[in-house]
Amino acid sequence: MMIATERTATAHWPRDEAPAAADRAEFVDAMSRAVTSVNIVTTDGGAGRFGVTVSAVASVSADPPMILACINRNSPAAAAVRENGVLCVNLLADSHAPLSDVFAGRFGPEARFGSEAGSWTSGASGAPQLIGAVAAFDCALETAVDAGSHTIFVGRVLSVSVGGEAPLAYCRRSYCTPSALPIAC
Repeated sequence: MMIATERTATAHWPRDEAPAAADRAEFVDAMSRAVTSVNIVTTDGGAGRFGVTVSAVASVSADPPMILACINRNSPAAAAVRENGVLCVNLLADSHAPLSDVFAGRFGPEARFGSEAGSWTSGASGAPQLIGAVAAFDCALETAVDAGSHTIFVGRVLSVSVGGEAPLAYCRRSYCTPSALPIAC
C-alpha cells in the first residue's frame, strides 16, 4: 500500500508492508548495462580538497539550474562535499579514461590532483574544475539526502564551462565513447 504524507507529499511504503528488495547481484548486473557518463566530482574548502569518479549524475532543473551527483557515504569525498558546501561535476572526455581510474581510487588517494592527474583550475565556488572537461558544472550545495549506501548531493549551478571533445561513457563495466546515429523521420 502506498501512502502520501501531507507535509512532504512523498510517497513511501510502510516498513512493515514493503515488498522484498531485489537481489543485489542481479540489480548491480542490470545497472551495469546502462550507459552512463563518467564524471569526477570535486570539492575544496575547510574539509580539504577531494575528488571521486562517479557515474550517477543527472540534471535536476533548468530553472534554476541544478544537478545531482550520488557519492558513496563511506567515501571521504562525501563528507568533504557536505562540509565544504561546494562541488564541481566534471564530465570527462574520451581521453580522460586514465584520469577516471585515478579518481576511482585504483592508484591510491595520493595520486589524485598529482602532477599526472590532469590540469585543474578553481571555479567560482573554489571547487577544482578540470581543464579540458567536456562540461564542468560548478555548484553550491543546495541539499544532501542519504539514500541507501549513497548520499544524493543536489548542487545549484553557479557557472558552466564546455569543451569540444567527445564524452567518455561507461557500459558493461568498460569505458566507451558514444557515437551519433542517424535520426529516422
